[in-house]
Amino acid sequence: MKKQPSNEFGMSSKTHDVESEELSSSEEDESEIERELAEVTFEDLQKAKSNGSLSVFKKPDQEKKGGRANKNRPTEVSCKKPVTRFREVVQVPKKVVRDPRFESLCGNLDVEGFRKRYDFLFKNNLPAEKEELKKQLKKSNDPKAIDQLKERVSWIEKQVKFESTKQTDAGILAEHKKKEREAAKQGKQPFYLKKSEIRKQRLIEKYNKLKASGKLESFIEKRRRKNAAKDHRYMPYRRSTNSEQQS
Repeated sequence: MKKQPSNEFGMSSKTHDVESEELSSSEEDESEIERELAEVTFEDLQKAKSNGSLSVFKKPDQEKKGGRANKNRPTEVSCKKPVTRFREVVQVPKKVVRDPRFESLCGNLDVEGFRKRYDFLFKNNLPAEKEELKKQLKKSNDPKAIDQLKERVSWIEKQVKFESTKQTDAGILAEHKKKEREAAKQGKQPFYLKKSEIRKQRLIEKYNKLKASGKLESFIEKRRRKNAAKDHRYMPYRRSTNSEQQS
């Protein structure tokens, strides 16, 4: 009988493969541990070495932020995140809104020159429009139209009054600056007017104008009636007694 071939060669090859796999896995584990230790701070290593109570864990992998290789290419976004409904598909340059009031490119505002150039609006146009609206008020019968016309007339009166007040204040301030310049040339310290002082001088000018035109008494009487009506509004009513209620 022939002898059967021995399985020594087959067994040796299998053991060699197993050993090589174990060696490769151990090398991978060592390299993994080295990578973990490289990310750990020196303080944590000292604590773990001293008492052995602290274990070193691997830091979670942080998601790489999307970027783009070129400014003309779209930004790379992770496919794991849900896409928003509204997103910028095409990147366009941002529209810059400029306000000419605060832009140095438009120059500086000349308040006095602006007032002189557009003074015709408050002297001619708005008063003429006011007279035209008053004529329409007399002819109109529609309540809504009448209310709108009255609101427009009231707005025009407020604008004209406000502009006249501003012009008076500007005149007072200009006159004061002129006097202060002359005083500064003589070596005196300049004095700057407060808003309360401007208001006081405005009232003095108004009083002098009314007195010169002879309308001072009527103005004072009108103001007195207005203040009396305002005070009467806040006065308490007299309580009725029991006898008055029974009678």
